[in-house]
Amino acid sequence: MSLGSPAAQPVVPPGIPCWIELSCRDEAAAQHFYNGLFGWEFTLQRDPATPTGRYSIANLNGSAVGGLYTAAANTATEWTVHISVPHTASAAEWVTHLGGRITLGPMEIPGRGSIVHAIDACGAHVVFWEPSSSWEFVTGVPNTFTGADLNTHDGPAADHFYTKMFNYTCRQLGNNAAIDYAEWLIEHEPVLYRYVMGGEYRPDTPPHWMVYFEVDAARGADAAAGQALMLGGTVVLQPYDTPFGRMTILADPDGAVFAVIDHSRVTEGWGRAEVDDPYDD
Repeated sequence: MSLGSPAAQPVVPPGIPCWIELSCRDEAAAQHFYNGLFGWEFTLQRDPATPTGRYSIANLNGSAVGGLYTAAANTATEWTVHISVPHTASAAEWVTHLGGRITLGPMEIPGRGSIVHAIDACGAHVVFWEPSSSWEFVTGVPNTFTGADLNTHDGPAADHFYTKMFNYTCRQLGNNAAIDYAEWLIEHEPVLYRYVMGGEYRPDTPPHWMVYFEVDAARGADAAAGQALMLGGTVVLQPYDTPFGRMTILADPDGAVFAVIDHSRVTEGWGRAEVDDPYDD
């Protein structure tokens, strides 16, 4: 492990996505949208890392599945991935050493551990989190987080930064020419994915995370897309088939882009050649 060994077994192994959060403009509107789409309920807590000092925990059936807060003026509304580290102070040093920069922290969050906000070596916002002993983050069931892609313009820079941070193994899934899509693995198990944005994105599209949420097979991606529209969101990309399942790319009322996927409907090959730019306003 590149960040050094902790004195005790960490709550979440290093390099594992341990949280997701949404920066939004209108908390009430965001809560209404995600409650309608995923059935989330929200509880408010104090957080010294947010511009307002407020932070809402999203819960599904009483268990934490993510968070949201009001973004600072002139900053993007987006979903961001948090990755577990054993020590945020060491993580901050490695970020700088590997060509990234720290934007906040290390900072203690009452009852939830310590965080570092950073810009990685390819320009994407990422959070490194040293979780507390009471950490909870439910994934892998319908209406919760199921994975994430780092969309970047510089695949080698992204691969170097994260494989050195966490000793990920990087494996190419695309053909590395028309499609440059790779997975990062720990002990042969995929952890995160990295995609080099192609011609379907505008050249000035910023690097960003695409967060995926699982939907139940009985509901499916098509129905989720229709429901997002009724709740005031946008269908950025109509449902299509992939080797990972049938998926659609959506945006909430604030324009934050995310994906939903039905893992029960997998197909051979890719169901699209080009996609719309989620950041094309």
